[in-house]
Amino acid sequence: MTHPIQLGLDTFGDVTVDDDGNKLPHHQVLRNVVDEIVLADEVGVDAFGVGEHHRDDYAVSAPDIVLAAAASRTERIILGTAVTVLSSDDPIRVYERFATLDALSNGRAEVTLGRGSFTESFPLYGLDLGDYEVLFEEKLELFSALRQENAVSWRGSIRPPLQPTQVHPKTEKGSLSTWIGVGGSPESVVRAARHGIPMMLAIIGGDPARFAPYADLYRRALEEFGKPELPIGVHSPGFVAQSDEEARDLLFPHFKANRDRIGAERGWGPATREQFEAEVAHGSVYAGSPETVAQKIAATVRTIGASRFDLKYSNGTMPHEQLMEGIRLYGTEVIPRVRELLS
Repeated sequence: MTHPIQLGLDTFGDVTVDDDGNKLPHHQVLRNVVDEIVLADEVGVDAFGVGEHHRDDYAVSAPDIVLAAAASRTERIILGTAVTVLSSDDPIRVYERFATLDALSNGRAEVTLGRGSFTESFPLYGLDLGDYEVLFEEKLELFSALRQENAVSWRGSIRPPLQPTQVHPKTEKGSLSTWIGVGGSPESVVRAARHGIPMMLAIIGGDPARFAPYADLYRRALEEFGKPELPIGVHSPGFVAQSDEEARDLLFPHFKANRDRIGAERGWGPATREQFEAEVAHGSVYAGSPETVAQKIAATVRTIGASRFDLKYSNGTMPHEQLMEGIRLYGTEVIPRVRELLS
């Protein structure tokens, strides 16, 4: 069974700069993100994911609200997250919110559940980082039960027992479209298979082929758990411009600023142009002309056996106007070319 390829875009709602290099306020970034989703819908992008962060360098802490605003202005694009930090949220509230979005968008909602790459939401919501593992495992277990949309009974260590309870609203199709975001641990891959939820691989560095064994493991685990074959997706960063040189030159300063800020928190050295060029040439940064990006996406889709590829087109402080042009090129030139290459 093969799943037809879907080609999407992701953003974390990074705080961008204006033409003079001044950072835009959060309220303007949020309005710009909605405009970016509207353009993606118009140019034929299949899906759009919005991340969740609780830091000053990202404007989106409530992606479902952003997606609801976009739902009212779009017609066909799938609206989802990249990712929803389930560990620090309430699974019932997440299901209710996204089932509501699904109704308002005529069935176009999906949610990608994950741990997130930052931990600010834990102290913000009064949670203990020492409970990191158990919070995700138990909340994912409860969310998986909710997807059946029947009366749910549940018992764990993170909340009082749930007696047979109905959660509303119900979705029109009987379950909420869901992915699990996986960063590259075998345990996470097997967990996604055990719950019978499609897997979204976050491949943000190095040769994408390194992740092919995780895709193979997922398929084997689905079989062993008696689950049907399910889609595998890939999320990776990049940027599309008219030429390879333009894409790299426009992207690098924002890529470096973003990487260096996070690196300073995590003990990484400053990003160099040489490292960046190597990542574009052989790694998981999809930057270049439409033809270059399309060829690289098609190669990754074949290597992983993926049926979804989401390009994280937002890159730190890169201006909104450049992002809009990248979206336009992705929808009008990259997507048709990828489909041609894979046909």
